Amino acid sequence: MNKMMTAALMSLVFVGMCAGAEEAAEAVAEVTAVSETITEAAAPAPSTADYAMFAVNNLWVMAGGMLVFLMHLGFACVESGLARAKNCNNILFKNTMTPAIGFLSYAVCGFALMYPGVHWIWNNWFGFAGFGLHLPAGDPIAYHNGEFTYWTDFFFQGMFAATAATIVSGAVAERVKLMSYLIFTAVYVSVVYPIVGSWGWGGGWLDALHFHDFAGSTFVHSVGGWAALSGVILLGPRIGKYVDGKVMPIMGHNMPLVTIGVFLLWLGWFGFNGASALNADPSKVSLVLVNTMIAASAAVVSSMVTSKVMLHHPDLSMTMNGCLAGLVGITAGADCVSVGSAVIIGLIAGIIVVPAVVFFDRLHLDDPVGALSVHLVNGVWGTLAVGIFSVVPEYTFKVQLLGAAVVGLVSFVSSFAIFFALKKISGIRVSEEEELRGLDLCEHGGEAYPGFQFFVNM
Repeated sequence: MNKMMTAALMSLVFVGMCAGAEEAAEAVAEVTAVSETITEAAAPAPSTADYAMFAVNNLWVMAGGMLVFLMHLGFACVESGLARAKNCNNILFKNTMTPAIGFLSYAVCGFALMYPGVHWIWNNWFGFAGFGLHLPAGDPIAYHNGEFTYWTDFFFQGMFAATAATIVSGAVAERVKLMSYLIFTAVYVSVVYPIVGSWGWGGGWLDALHFHDFAGSTFVHSVGGWAALSGVILLGPRIGKYVDGKVMPIMGHNMPLVTIGVFLLWLGWFGFNGASALNADPSKVSLVLVNTMIAASAAVVSSMVTSKVMLHHPDLSMTMNGCLAGLVGITAGADCVSVGSAVIIGLIAGIIVVPAVVFFDRLHLDDPVGALSVHLVNGVWGTLAVGIFSVVPEYTFKVQLLGAAVVGLVSFVSSFAIFFALKKISGIRVSEEEELRGLDLCEHGGEAYPGFQFFVNM
């Protein structure tokens, strides 16, 4: 290549000596074109192995996003099964709308708020970077160190966005106005979730302190759990739930549906946690998957034993929630704890979820599906567990506690403000008549089980 350029330059000198200015200018242009062609040919192209790894990383993260999407079906099954038949359609409707609203709002502003460094202006606290999706210029392979494309990133993170609101859906079930819930979802997912998430996942101040939340014990589950708590407080309990200071059980109508939902969530969690590695590195992903499975398994066993001791029988709903509690608990540290530690984290999650359900009932905080116990309590537990069990010295208990507390405070205050504003403007609870009749007929004009409603309502 150097010989070719030297020859071209010598030719240019010769032309300049023997010809006029016009001919010399043409020669310069010719040599410049030749030089550019040689430079492009000499630029190192990505190897076949790099392209293959790039493709594998993208496929794994996109597949993980699809599994996270499947989790919304799991939430729909769990929540509708634990509610009464007269409200089944209403819950299924909310769980259909939630991922749609979440993904659209994430496209409009959520992604830009959560990952401002990718978009326009970096702001360490508020993360505001403009609206809409802004595809970075240049080679797609250059995005995020060549691990995945901008669109893969958005697709996966967008699937997470609505999960926090789905947690709220179950806690406020059977008495919340449909439109009030949908407006809350749009606002919370568009603004609160991405701004809080940017503190850790978007390179914000918590990230600078080495706060670690691998897949969302804090930024997804406790963010949703705190919002659920504010909704439960402002809504009040369902009619007949607490009578003369006593807790009156209101049984779910379809436990097979609950069980199906839990297994769908368990399956989806392999994408939720596994793809949060954001690459297909087998050593890391395999550890994450094993920790996810073993923590959930340990929690199933410990919640079954705890329910047997506390309630004098092995309760199915408690055991199902124990499984989810173990999954929430391991989500923050699935990549940085040993398998033995994952067992302990799962065992403790399964134990504390049972008394947590009893505790909230004693406070007359009516949560039909146990979302507060699963997502709030164990979201905090999983976050703190990183500071106790992590093999990475930088992840300290003090910082984990600080992150959980600040995120909890902001999430609770923000969600309380949104619900309170809706309560004053349009109301957030259906009328007593509508609640007693059922939201399926009153909100949607149809029953989940036409022809059988009289029997399944009993």
